[in-house]
Parts: sequence; C-alpha cells; structure tokens
Amino acid sequence: MGGTVKGVFEISGNSRYDDAITERYHFPSNYLSIARELTSDWIVYRETRVAGGRMAYIAAAFVERIDADPRDPSHFYARVRDYLEFDQPVPYRDGSGRFAEQFLREMARPGDAGRNLRGKSVRVLKNEDFVAIVNAGLAETLDPDNRVRLELDAPRIDPETNLLLEDHFAERCVEQMLVNRKIRDANFRNHVLDAYENTCAVTGLRIVNGGGKAEAQAAHIWSVADGGPDIVQNGVALSATAHWLFDRHLITFDDNLCLLVSHNKVPSELLQLFPPAGQQIRLPRYRGLHPRPDFVARHRERFAGV
Repeated sequence: MGGTVKGVFEISGNSRYDDAITERYHFPSNYLSIARELTSDWIVYRETRVAGGRMAYIAAAFVERIDADPRDPSHFYARVRDYLEFDQPVPYRDGSGRFAEQFLREMARPGDAGRNLRGKSVRVLKNEDFVAIVNAGLAETLDPDNRVRLELDAPRIDPETNLLLEDHFAERCVEQMLVNRKIRDANFRNHVLDAYENTCAVTGLRIVNGGGKAEAQAAHIWSVADGGPDIVQNGVALSATAHWLFDRHLITFDDNLCLLVSHNKVPSELLQLFPPAGQQIRLPRYRGLHPRPDFVARHRERFAGV
C-alpha cells in the first residue's frame, strides 16, 4: 500500500458524470494515464466552486481499479473503497493564503489558481500534501480532547490504534489510520450523532453527560461486515437498547422510515418507548443525510425472515 504519489479527484454539484463517490468516479479518457498511476493508492476528493461547491477537500478513498465504461468507450470508472468523509472540509487555500497542493504553491501568481486547475480534474498529489490534508480533515476525530466522546479513549482501543493516534503525521500511519476500524468508527460516530443531534431516532431520548459524550450510538444500517460504507446515509443514531435490537434485525424501517417491530420477540415493556405505528422515526434536518433507501432495504430483508 502506498506509492510515490497520491491523487486528487475533482467533483462538482451539477456533474454530468456518473459519479457515486463512495463507490466510483467517472472520468473521460484524457485522464486515463494519471488514473492508472493512482490505482492501488489513495486519493482525496475536492469540490469545485460549481453549483455552490466549497472549493475544499471533503474525503479520502482508495482506488482499487480502473474499468472501462461499457456504454461509452471514451469514459472510464475508478472503483474506490474505504471512502472516509472528513470531519470538516479542508480549504484548498488556508487563511494565510497558502495552497494545499504543491503545484499551486509554485505558481508565479496566486490569482491564476483557477486557470491552472482547468483540465486537471484528475491529478497527482505529493505525499506530504496528502498527509497534511488528511490530518486537517480528521482533526476533530484525532483531537485528544474528543477521545472519550468518540470512544477512542484508552480502555476502548488497542495498542496499534493508540500508536496511530500518537504518530498520525507519517505517511504510512495516515494510510493505516484510514483503514483502522476504531478510527473509522469514531469518524462515523461523529458524523452520525451530529446529524441526529445526539438523539435516538427511535426513542427520541437525548442524554449527553458532562464530558459531552452522548448516550446515543451510531449504528450501521448495512453492516460493515457485509460491505456497508461508513457514511451518514448508512447510519442512524440509536440508544444502546435500540441498537442491540436493530443489529439483531428485531426492529427495522419501512420505505417511509417508519419503525417495524418483531412483536413476538421484542419485550412488551420496550414497545412503549417506540413511536406509534405509522409515525416516522426522527431524522436529520437535512434530507440529504437521511438513510438511503437501498441500505434500509438490505436491513429489512433480514427482518422479514425473523
């Protein structure tokens, strides 16, 4: 794992390409040689300013392979895995005016950045710039002050994870960090609980202790063990009891995100904590963060057999 360079894939809000950035990146053939160079290594996604984009790096992913587009011989797909959204977008230029990428820092005139980025939607990224961008993007997850809140405190982590947390500025450590289950779970927990405002989607309970740690947990809808991604749309905030029931497919959601309960297996005293039949669970304010229907359907398939 890890080559001499990493890469950048640019994305925009009104793209005509068949992107699903947690799984694939669609690009024309003029970028094929660079994309092949980035195979079996990491890239960061950068939003352009188009359609209100943030002109910032928003996530990292690992490029597994390049496939031809079966419908258009002039286009290709980069298949990615281990997509991880950053805690916060990382500006391509910081407050002091310094660009995150070396080729932009080397420009004679900083005002030419837009011109220099044209025709470079797929490009290489220096290893040291990749490390800096990822560390900035995961600053909240890696902050020692958040260890308890994100369940990265000493009693919950193994020595390997602890070592990564202490030395996350080395390239190899960053790559290992991006696939480390404890660190990915902490990042996922941060995003999901923020989206659900630390509130259980099923019971409506919101309990936060004095240290800022929520009682609610971040549950995967399509389990990681079965290939589910670590994204908010594949997550839901649940209390410990609801999480236990959800993971065992004793509760699930219908197409309208109303609760379904296996009444013959869920204790009757718990039913009073659940919303009335036909009432939607509590969801994030932003619709784009709601559970994806295909992930919910996967979970419900196993519920149907209970």
